[in-house]
Amino acid sequence: MKHNNTKGIIMALMAAMLWGVSGTCGQFLFQQRGISVEWLMSARMLGAGGLLLLMAFIQKDKDIWMIWQDKVSRKKLLVFGILGMLTVQYSYFAAIKYSNAATATILQFSAPVLIALYLAFRHAQRLSAFEYLAILMAVTGTFLLVTHGNIHTLNISPFAFMLGMASAISLAIYTLLPGELLKKHTALSVIGWGLFIGGVAISLVKAPWQFDGVWDGYTIANVLFVVIFGTLLPFYMYLKAVQIIGGQKASLLTSAEPLSATLIAVAWLGISFKAIDWIGALFIIATVFMLSAKKVTEPA
Repeated sequence: MKHNNTKGIIMALMAAMLWGVSGTCGQFLFQQRGISVEWLMSARMLGAGGLLLLMAFIQKDKDIWMIWQDKVSRKKLLVFGILGMLTVQYSYFAAIKYSNAATATILQFSAPVLIALYLAFRHAQRLSAFEYLAILMAVTGTFLLVTHGNIHTLNISPFAFMLGMASAISLAIYTLLPGELLKKHTALSVIGWGLFIGGVAISLVKAPWQFDGVWDGYTIANVLFVVIFGTLLPFYMYLKAVQIIGGQKASLLTSAEPLSATLIAVAWLGISFKAIDWIGALFIIATVFMLSAKKVTEPA
C-alpha cells in the first residue's frame, strides 16, 4: 500500500510539473515563433484527445462508445467538451500569449476559491472563517501579482488579467461540469472525448493543417512536447494518481504546476519575476493547500 501511495504521489507531481512546462512551451511558440493560440489548441486537443481515445480502445474500455448511447450523457459530454475543456484550455493559453506562463498559471490557480464560493452559494451555506481567510489570501496574492502593490499601476495588461481570470473561472467550470459523467463512465473516455470534442470545435476556427508562424526544429519539438508531454501523459498520469491516492491528495499536489511554470519561464525565457511576484504567487498557491486540507478533514 505504501509503495502504491508513493507511486500515486510521484505521478500527480509529474503531471503537474509537465502541465507547467507545457505552458512555458506555449509561451515560446506564441511569442517567439508566431504560432496562434487557435492552431495550437486544435493540434493539441485533437492530437491528445485522439491518442487518449486510442488508449481507451486498446484497453477495451466499453465506455468509449457507451457514453454516446445515453442521451443525458451525450448532452453533458458535448457541453463539457466545449464549455469545459475547450474554454479552460483556450483562455489559459491566450492568457500566456498576452502575459507569460508563470502569471497565467498562477492566476488560474485562484479557481479553488471560485469553486468554494459557488458551492457555498448553491447549497446556501455560510463560509467559515477559514474559507474567508483563503479568499482574502487569494485576492491579496492576485493584487500583488498584478499591481506589485501599487494600485495605480498594472504589471500586466488589463486584457491579460481578464484572460487569466477567465481561465480561473473556466477551470472552476471544468472541475464541476463532469461530476455526473465521471460517476457513470471511465475518466479516460470522458477526458479523451472532452479533448477531442473541444479540438473539433476550435478546428472550425483554425484547422490543424492550416499552419502559421515560423517552423523549425524548435517549433516542432515544442509542439510535440505540448501535445504528448504536456497533455496526453499528464492527463493519463493524473487520472492514475486519482485512482491510487484519491482526488483530494492528487488535486493538492497540482500546486507544483505554477511553481514549475514559474521556474522554467524564469530560467528558460528570462521573464522578470520579482520578490513581490513570488509573495503573491505563494499567497495564491497557499489557498489550494488550505481549501484542500479543509475538504480532507470534513466528514464524508
